[in-house]
Order: sequence, then structure tokens, then C-alpha cells
Amino acid sequence: MKNAKVAAFLSSEEEKEIIEAIRKAEKKTSGEIRVHIEASSKKDPVVRANEVFHLLKMDNTKEENGVLIYVATEDKTFAIYGDKGIDKAVPENFWDSTKDIIQEHFRKKEFKEGLVYGILEAGKELQDHFPWQHDDVNELPDEISKS
Repeated sequence: MKNAKVAAFLSSEEEKEIIEAIRKAEKKTSGEIRVHIEASSKKDPVVRANEVFHLLKMDNTKEENGVLIYVATEDKTFAIYGDKGIDKAVPENFWDSTKDIIQEHFRKKEFKEGLVYGILEAGKELQDHFPWQHDDVNELPDEISKS
């Protein structure tokens, strides 16, 4: 059974808005964006995001351009994890603007807004390095994963 705090983190309507933001962001980039929410991890959020990234098989995209926004609700932490193709193509502080947008909203307990605006920013950032191609295929599910 999923943790009650994870289930209560977002309403089903808020989840739909986040999924719609993923679809909107992915219309402009060949990058693949996912959100994963869990209650807690005893690990550093970036380490755990890396694990979840591989568990969700996000490392199987053609251009290695998957992005995971990982959230641990009880720990009040999150991380943005990008695949190798992104790391090779972008500057070191590439995710800072996305992280700042998410953090600003999370501080105000605006979790849905933080994720929606963070996803749209990630899509905008990815667009320059991984533009949408005419033959682009949605390689990963847009649904929010939870554990």
C-alpha cells in the first residue's frame, strides 16, 4: 500500500494538471520528463533520484535525454536528475533555474504549482539542446510514479 502522505501530497485534479504540464513541455522537446513521489528515503535525494531513474527505466531513451523530478514528501526534499545525454550537452548549472522555481513554490507549500512550473521550465531549457523532432515518439509514460 502506498504511503498516505504520498497519496495526500497532490489531489487527483492536481496530478492531472502536472501530467498536462509534462505533455505540454514535451511538445517542444524530444526530452522525456517524469515525476516520482515517495514519502521518504534515508539517502541523499540525488542518489535516490538516480536509483529511481534507473528503476523506472528512464535510461532507455534514444537520446539519453530523460529527466526525473524526484520528491520525498516527509523529508521535504527533491532532486532533478538528468540522463547522460543531457549532462553531455548542457552547462553544469543547467538545472538551477528549474530547481529555483520548484523550491520557491515548495517553500510556500504550493506543491502542484512548483511541479507544473518546474516541468514547464525544464521543457523550455531542454528545447534548445533537444528540440522536438517531426518523428518524435513519447518514449516514457507521462503519469506520476509513486512509491
